[in-house]
Amino acid sequence: MPDAVLIAGPTASGKSALALAVAERTGGAVVNVDAMQLYRNLRILTARPSAEDEARVPHRLYGILDAAERSSAGRFLGLAKDTLEELRLAGRLPILVGGTGLYFEVLLQGIAAVPAVPEAVRESVERRLAREGAAALHGELAARDPETAQGIRPGDSLRIARALGVLEATGQGLKAHQRLAGHPPALGGCVRKFVRIPPREAVYDAVERRFDAMLAAGVLDEVAALRSRRLAPTLPLMRAHGVPELIAHLDGALSLDDAAARAKLNTRHYVKRQLSWARRRMADWTWLDGATCSADLLA
Repeated sequence: MPDAVLIAGPTASGKSALALAVAERTGGAVVNVDAMQLYRNLRILTARPSAEDEARVPHRLYGILDAAERSSAGRFLGLAKDTLEELRLAGRLPILVGGTGLYFEVLLQGIAAVPAVPEAVRESVERRLAREGAAALHGELAARDPETAQGIRPGDSLRIARALGVLEATGQGLKAHQRLAGHPPALGGCVRKFVRIPPREAVYDAVERRFDAMLAAGVLDEVAALRSRRLAPTLPLMRAHGVPELIAHLDGALSLDDAAARAKLNTRHYVKRQLSWARRRMADWTWLDGATCSADLLA
């Protein structure tokens, strides 16, 4: 048996069901590698495992953060190291599954020790982001730290704010910090790495059907409860696919049909980015189609 099994893939590709099947066959535990499923507040919208699935095999790193908290790759790496050590001592095979490519990368490669951004600096950048927009701040970042800006999409407000915050707080760009020694990886030894990639149209269809099922399951009530807390819109969970669109509906700015259509479209765009990441950064992983079963992974 390997020391760990990794199963990546785009949203709605069926990777969680595959991980559950592998865990049942091996007596292992499923470990979350999805940034949004770290949060406890939107179980339906983030497609976290059901209580029934969690009762079948141990699950770790699901629903451990509150919506008011900020996740990050560095924080995830620390949590994952503690979890993997717990499972090693218990003699359980970790099956790590999720759609956040960066989190898989830090598990395998570690991460630079980037200094924390003071709260006052972060809030100042976020106020500018709300006032001026992502494109304007990306332009500023490109002028002051072109090396970092080159790797960030002009519309990726979360990463733009992070990069500008680091620059403001330290006087050095994020890429410069990342070249320094940092936190070592969490995984070594014999690790089996898989990417589950069904046909793209099948994933798009699954995205559509899953969002409709979420609406039927009461996702609007979930989002309404989150909206009532009036949290900062720049918090990670407030940017989860479907949250801005459904809040716009609750605010009266969109019909439910329009909000659902926009959420589905934005999720399909995210699937494209996940597939692009996999092609660029996971070329050496074993690629699986939608028909692969748990026995194939353990052969």
